Amino acid sequence: MKELPAIVRQLQREPETPHALATLVAVEGSSYRRAGARLLVKAQGASLGSLSGGCLEADVIERAQAVLANGQAQTVLYDTTEENDLVWGVGLGCQGVIRVLIERLPGTTAWVGTLQRNFQMRRETRLQVVWEANDPTRLGTYIAERAATVTQPVAGMFLDNVAPPTRLLIFGAGDDAQPLARMAAELGWCVEVRDPRPAFATVQRFPTAEAVLAAPPDAAADVPLDAWSVAIIMSHRYAFDAALLKALLPRGLRYLGMLGPRKRTERILAELTAAGMVISDDARTRLHAPVGLDLGGDTPETVALSMLAEIQAVLSGRDARPLRERRRPIHG
Repeated sequence: MKELPAIVRQLQREPETPHALATLVAVEGSSYRRAGARLLVKAQGASLGSLSGGCLEADVIERAQAVLANGQAQTVLYDTTEENDLVWGVGLGCQGVIRVLIERLPGTTAWVGTLQRNFQMRRETRLQVVWEANDPTRLGTYIAERAATVTQPVAGMFLDNVAPPTRLLIFGAGDDAQPLARMAAELGWCVEVRDPRPAFATVQRFPTAEAVLAAPPDAAADVPLDAWSVAIIMSHRYAFDAALLKALLPRGLRYLGMLGPRKRTERILAELTAAGMVISDDARTRLHAPVGLDLGGDTPETVALSMLAEIQAVLSGRDARPLRERRRPIHG
């Protein structure tokens, strides 16, 4: 969830400021957001994050003020299964039952520090959110206990495996990489830009990137990677791209994209094979070249959109078909 790292940063910036945290803990039927969506609320109603497309936030923020005042967590049920419901002054008609836990966070919250450290170390964190209990003081968010290894739903508890943000490595710092870096950062991804040319690899050209490095192509073989890392090769230099593909292809990235015509990539692969490199079928499957979905755009921004859309589809295990053709639930 994009908002969680931002919420953690906000809580660490203002540890003494009272905050209420609203967590979407259970969904039956349809919902704009899935369980795990969060909204942070301060006194006077300032908020960060979202729980829906804007339908529920005003009511949640109002309820959060009461939680901030009395310190008592509460679980709120929103039933939008009736087509003509007039709850909150609008007919939502979303055909879903949504439960939201609203809790007051103390000045120092243990799980916030743990989550921040795990984000920095690129590790997964398991949270348990208790939204129903005989003892109301047990309602709230905690680091999951070691014994909480169950994979089946537990009544009154939401188990949330929080992964670090997707890390996008952009190899190439040309002008067309700028909208890609900017749009990926807007998605909440961690962006790193690498290029052998110091004049291109600058913070001024990529202000939203977390790291911008001038590094030779073969250095890609030593870049730390994890299960949440993806990469795109787009240096526009044949020799650079060949060296980058040689370094990255064996490293098991879930997604590796390469900008340029199919014939160009096939030529590079043939040269690597002729030089003795063994390229498995699995490696070829994970290589997306030409990179991106067929959206019909030809500007740097629309090409960036097609690349990010394809990465999102791969990470989500989807085939990127139109939703109107999907016969299963959207979030199923």
